[in-house]
Amino acid sequence: MREETRRKEIIKLLSEVKEPISAKEIAQDLGLRAKEVKTIYNHLDHVAKSVRSNGKRLLMVPPRCKECGYVFNNMRRARQPHRCPKCKSERIEPPRFIIR
Repeated sequence: MREETRRKEIIKLLSEVKEPISAKEIAQDLGLRAKEVKTIYNHLDHVAKSVRSNGKRLLMVPPRCKECGYVFNNMRRARQPHRCPKCKSERIEPPRFIIR
């Protein structure tokens, strides 16, 4: 039951924000610990399906390498990449999310 409540909180937050926010910012806004950021990504996959039935969409600004500028456009699931496939840098700007 708590999982559904958390997802509803995420939907409410992402529907109200003016600019896309990262999973870390979502966790902070919901009062979660830093370790729980990984669970936010799992929730986001379900959130995307839930909001679709209401005629809305979960939009994702894809992650981008801070070194070479590579954009991770081909992502099917919400997650934080660990390394750039182009330059192998680990300095990756996280994906950001918003509901519209």
